Amino acid sequence: MSTNHIVLFEPLMPANTGNIARTATGTNAKLDLIEPLGFKLDDKHVKRAGLDYWDNVDITVHKNLPAFMATLKDTDELFLISKFAKQSYHQADYTNPDHDYYFLFGKETTGLPEPFMKEHPDQALRIPQNDNHIRSLNLSNTAAIVIYEVLRQQSFPNLDLTHEYDYDKLK
Repeated sequence: MSTNHIVLFEPLMPANTGNIARTATGTNAKLDLIEPLGFKLDDKHVKRAGLDYWDNVDITVHKNLPAFMATLKDTDELFLISKFAKQSYHQADYTNPDHDYYFLFGKETTGLPEPFMKEHPDQALRIPQNDNHIRSLNLSNTAAIVIYEVLRQQSFPNLDLTHEYDYDKLK
């Protein structure tokens, strides 16, 4: 079965990373962080955004982009999420159970390094947006949009599609 990874390149904002950690935990995705980070992982803002889920985050920290790239296997699929991509995120296929999927998101202020992007143009994916109105979507929203499309294509493995609660507001 595939493993999905949300990968953050040099994240700066602890609240974004905390929110993404919560999304990763709730979707059984792994979180990979590429240093340098703009905060410490014990920062109260990171933990507040992750709330009481922080201890459940499956997190790996990489020293830099080359160190992260060295961990990828031949069967791994890497996608760069960027507004500069020519292909939309929903057009890629994420259903090969023999592949692990890595979704690399850039730094909040500058995105991914241009030379790296130019080395991997066919792996770049874009979320449609109105570029006349905004520069970019929020990083944590973007990660959630992408990971849920991936999970939709994978039929939401190991996730509760419904759940019975002791106190159900619909009953």
